[in-house]
Amino acid sequence: MKHVPFKGVIAYPITPFDASEQVDIPLFRQLVERLVGSGVQGIAPLGSTGVLPYLNDEEKEALILAAITQVDRRIPTLIGVSHLTMAQTIRYARFAERAGADAVMILPMSYWKLTDEEIMKHYDQVAAAISIPIMAYNNPATGGLDMSPQLLKRLLEIPNITMIKESTGDVQRMHYLRRMLGEEVAFYNGSNPLALAAFAAGATGWCTAAPNLIPELNLALYQAIQANDLDEARTLFYRQSELLQFVVAKGLPRTIHQGLKLMGVESGYLRSPLQPLTGSETESLQCILAALPVNEKI
Repeated sequence: MKHVPFKGVIAYPITPFDASEQVDIPLFRQLVERLVGSGVQGIAPLGSTGVLPYLNDEEKEALILAAITQVDRRIPTLIGVSHLTMAQTIRYARFAERAGADAVMILPMSYWKLTDEEIMKHYDQVAAAISIPIMAYNNPATGGLDMSPQLLKRLLEIPNITMIKESTGDVQRMHYLRRMLGEEVAFYNGSNPLALAAFAAGATGWCTAAPNLIPELNLALYQAIQANDLDEARTLFYRQSELLQFVVAKGLPRTIHQGLKLMGVESGYLRSPLQPLTGSETESLQCILAALPVNEKI
């Protein structure tokens, strides 16, 4: 089996900004530390929740260093290094490797729709430039490209592509991936509302921003799956499903940012064009959080 450094719940921290919309590194480190302390099995900065496309080169590198330094190898780090160009993707991947990342995550991003051969070359060239494992990330909603299960299987022929993250929200595809790829290949769920279904389909882990708000419930779900207690897993999933759906519907950075504030946790500011949740959205989120056992034993 290929080397896979991750299993369980992999948490995405937000990237906080100050009032002038500059990256707030000290606050970012605090938020990362909070996630590490929650018991999650991995940290994944610079994904959709971390507003990767809105950051410049220096900011990305500063955040990579801050995350890896703060985690200090207590749990594995998965760094998002996606970019429109191959050259910049390689730059960030190499920087993450030098900084001590355990793996990198790559989403093929495109203004023009890339062919399968172009995607293969993109991954192959990045993989050749580093030695740490790569998670191939399929998310048509943000990357503009939908990698078929057949293409994902081809990508796994590249030696250090060891993980697949599937975020289409299609549970049938997850079942198909498990049957096609076999038990030896690690695939991860990136669609919050499908957390239970994805684990039932054989997902190795769950990449999610939800632990910023409800780590206890997220981890309890994974533990129930590991114990093969499907009744308990269903109960735990349905207790958190409304929040998981809300986070996706209203946007990961916006929802996590406001949810932290509602819980009394400093989360800084957003960077334009992102704007805070509206008053009615905040009220809805507050009601959802109030109904959850956030600070009591699960």
